[in-house]
Amino acid sequence: IFMDINEHTTPNKLERYSFIWSEVRLVFAAMALFLGGYPLIIKLFSNPAFYRTVGVFLTLSWLISGLASVYLLYRWNKSGRKVFSGNDKKDLGAFFVMIVSGINLGLVVVFGQNIGMSILSNRLVFVIVGLLYLASAYHLYKRWKANSQKVF
Repeated sequence: IFMDINEHTTPNKLERYSFIWSEVRLVFAAMALFLGGYPLIIKLFSNPAFYRTVGVFLTLSWLISGLASVYLLYRWNKSGRKVFSGNDKKDLGAFFVMIVSGINLGLVVVFGQNIGMSILSNRLVFVIVGLLYLASAYHLYKRWKANSQKVF
């Protein structure tokens, strides 16, 4: 019944969990942008009875997103600043889309507002950024699979 936490906190496992979390987050963030900047969970649970629970869930997920992104950034730096064992510009670009968007969400917990959305809150920009998130997630996933499911 009890699992060994040490088994799940090795650098390789944390890298894997952080990457998978960040990949899924990019997809959900894209959906939120397509919805005009509203998280899908708010659209699904628009009943006031769920507001508190949804708020706690979102806050926790934004915090985890920020921590996962900071961890991936740390691992990238420690690995010689290479993604998928190289310096391909597409890999690095997609990686930094993932990192910046995750850190931005983590900062929502600290500052109480989404810095990225407060700078550019235009529906067309949301759609373009959402498409960028999806393209980045797809590219990173393909490269991750091709690199034996290792980012660094």
